[in-house]
Amino acid sequence: MVSASGSGRRIRRVGGRKVVRQRHRSGAAARARLNRARGPRGTGSMSAAQRQLVWLNEASSSIGTSLDLQQTAQEFADFLVPRLADACAVDLLESVLRGEEGARWTGPGVPELRAMAVCAIEEMSRLEPHPVGERADYAGTSLALQTVLTVRPILLSRIRPRELDRFFTNTPNAALQMRRAGVHSYMAVPLLARGVLLGVADFVRGPGRPGFNRTDLALATQLASKAAVFVDNARLYGREREHVVALQRALLPRSVPSTAKLSVSTCYAPAAEASGVGGDWFDVIPLPGGRTALVVGDVMAHGLPAAATMGRLRAVARTLMQLDISPERVLARLDLAARDLDEDQVATCLCAIHDPVDGTYTIARAGHLPPLLVDPDGSAEYVDVPAGAPVGAGVIPYDVVRVPARPGSRLVLFTDGLIKTRTDDLDSGLRRLLGITADMATGTLDAAALTAASAPDRRRYDEAAVVVAEHLPAEPDAQLVQWTLPQDATAAGRARKLVRGQLAAWELGDLIEVTELMVSELVGNALRYGGGPGHLRMVRSNRLAVEVSDRGPDLPQIQHSTPSDEGGRGLQLINMLCRRWGSCRTWDGKVVWAEQDLPGQV
Repeated sequence: MVSASGSGRRIRRVGGRKVVRQRHRSGAAARARLNRARGPRGTGSMSAAQRQLVWLNEASSSIGTSLDLQQTAQEFADFLVPRLADACAVDLLESVLRGEEGARWTGPGVPELRAMAVCAIEEMSRLEPHPVGERADYAGTSLALQTVLTVRPILLSRIRPRELDRFFTNTPNAALQMRRAGVHSYMAVPLLARGVLLGVADFVRGPGRPGFNRTDLALATQLASKAAVFVDNARLYGREREHVVALQRALLPRSVPSTAKLSVSTCYAPAAEASGVGGDWFDVIPLPGGRTALVVGDVMAHGLPAAATMGRLRAVARTLMQLDISPERVLARLDLAARDLDEDQVATCLCAIHDPVDGTYTIARAGHLPPLLVDPDGSAEYVDVPAGAPVGAGVIPYDVVRVPARPGSRLVLFTDGLIKTRTDDLDSGLRRLLGITADMATGTLDAAALTAASAPDRRRYDEAAVVVAEHLPAEPDAQLVQWTLPQDATAAGRARKLVRGQLAAWELGDLIEVTELMVSELVGNALRYGGGPGHLRMVRSNRLAVEVSDRGPDLPQIQHSTPSDEGGRGLQLINMLCRRWGSCRTWDGKVVWAEQDLPGQV
């Protein structure tokens, strides 16, 4: 029934909070508005048919101005008071608020309803209904509940005093307050859209106005049907947004892997509106040699198709990164993959690879916003990386830069939703982000905190994906070591000695023999085909990895040697001894790596 407190103020729920707002009209203002609705002075009153056409036309522009369920219900109530009634209340089924389809109630008990909107003139301000945003519990004799159960309108042109006590029991004093306000007429109509029941609206009239008649009921039913379509549109809109966000989250990483000398935090924040959700992603990928790949991307579209495209592009980018391909080559191949998609969509993307030994990031971007590097002292600047064209545009190649990182510095990768507003351009947003990071203590700068600080009103106009990576200082018991090898025949012996000592220090004596053999083969290949070895790296994490670099550009391939061949079996031997092996090009040559399971692992 009608909802207003004793002071004439109503409670409205916004974003999970209750906001008290004035929602009753003074009697003078109500009568003036009613006179305007009845017709211009000096021209006589409109006929019922004319007034019905005028109101239906006005309702089209006054109701459904947004895709918010509560606002749409409130606009409907505001439109009808005082035109048609002195007070109006709108309740919606709980299933509708969850985005589900409403339906005729057939089960035991009573359906769950929630009060969504109220409007009343000042004289009706003391009626005691269900507070807006709260559950609407009706007794079995309630006329509003009977309207929901039967899906039929109810009209009481004249209410007797004893009927108030019978039909209006939602609060102990409801009938008493209605009697004091002089309520003498009542009607309730179901909210039906596309054959689906969404809720109920009820209306009352008090002193100075005639009781409701069948013409009023027909008009209220028509207006309720129009409003119900807008409510259903809002329901469908909200359901689509929930589906897109659910798909989006399912396609994003659920956890951040542990990586060497790098602390990574991530955050995904959906847009407030469904039209802004769908195409942003991020990824954190551990690579051989203790390196870590960081990726953010943004499909230039929204909705379910964009989310599906995002999932496919992220899978391609992750696969390419796991092959230990350099960032600019990953973007070039991602461009080819994007052009093969049926949707013909383009996306921006930024790839960065962190090397824990020399403390550098290797970065390339395809039309994406530049990353932000924040030093330990709080100073920040955007990394100057050539922009490139978005993937899918067919404009390659991409350029790469190497950026040193000081211990304690943070690299921030983000999509444009982090800085986008309805009024500022991207340049203004980038400057604003610099100010936000300057105001944050370096120790508190992580993805979640930065995302929250960028939208203090919690209303985000576009989705945002954020990755913040902190380069950690070296630890005494670090599980990553690297040595420079001599450029002569003593390199293999030197490598074996280093391996024996380090594995003994790590208490991995069971792996010494196999690791020595693999390192000998890797160093031998570097001497023979790569112009001499560069460095030997060992990483202990969930597996043991060894890596040898050289200056040769050609990647090794397994040779299928015949029984009479004297060589060509080195990589075959490594392939049999390790769990997996691979190679990748670097800015000054290549690296070849191999991984083994630690003792006790399957």
